[in-house]
Amino acid sequence: MAKINSVLGPISPDDLGITLAHEHIIAGYAGWECDALSRPYNREKIVNICLKALMPVKEFGVRSIVDATPNDLGRDVEVMKEVSEKLQVNIICATGMYTEEQGKWAYLKQRSRARIGDMATELYDTYLHELTKGIGGSGVKAGVIKVATGLNKIGECEMASLRAAARAQKETGVPIITHTEGGTMGPEQVDVLLTEGADPDKIQCGHMCGNPSLEYQLSVLKKGVNIAFDRFGIEYFLPDSVRTANLISLLQQGYANRILLSQDFISCGFGRGGSIPAEDVKLFVNWSFTNIFRNIIPALKKEGITEQQIHIMIVDNPRRLFS
Repeated sequence: MAKINSVLGPISPDDLGITLAHEHIIAGYAGWECDALSRPYNREKIVNICLKALMPVKEFGVRSIVDATPNDLGRDVEVMKEVSEKLQVNIICATGMYTEEQGKWAYLKQRSRARIGDMATELYDTYLHELTKGIGGSGVKAGVIKVATGLNKIGECEMASLRAAARAQKETGVPIITHTEGGTMGPEQVDVLLTEGADPDKIQCGHMCGNPSLEYQLSVLKKGVNIAFDRFGIEYFLPDSVRTANLISLLQQGYANRILLSQDFISCGFGRGGSIPAEDVKLFVNWSFTNIFRNIIPALKKEGITEQQIHIMIVDNPRRLFS
């Protein structure tokens, strides 16, 4: 059976157990370091903040977390290693890039404009290196590829990233997980990845619960890929009640074996503290690493969703995705 790269070394798919499919141990938007009032980087404090946020997952039997932080959003594998070791939870980190609007693309754009290098090829080189050789001098190999697209469009850089990810996926067999801005461009993402030869069983189209349209979600599922309902608790964009209702409908239609669950939570963010405006705090009151266990799964059960269907989404599907 294929091994999975975790931040502490290779593990078996059978070691995954209950898995959160799209979270962030530590992350920060590009430019946080230019803010003079950003809190200073202190690894010991950061690790302690992360451990405090993550400790409650042990109560619910979580054994693995997929950290979807791409290369340009403050990914720190040394923090992940320490947290994984102390918490005794598997963490799988990503290689990849964020959206064209919010990621770090200046270097690759300049090289492409000067015709020094082909962006898709250079991204592929990075993705493959981090999957097979490791990230910097950390000794950590990425175990998943993260790609992202913007609101209602796929930019030139994002297209290059999708093409590079498909190529690296074909070569290594690792999954591709995606960010869809505002619950848009899911079908288009999948079409590009499949056209470039990616394995549909190895694609997890993310943030699908950010779109209230059941037809939108079905349009992606019908392409044979996996989708993630992975933003439970971020009610700034859409209430969990809408997400839950759509999820129940999809489960009733027999799609349990293609859906994964998560919250897209960030245990420690770079920059100034208290980044959520006070007037919006109530819209994030349930946002945590345990929202799906405390609130969403009980709501599913009340509507007749079975233990087996839940087990499929949080155990069987992640294992299949990485097998």
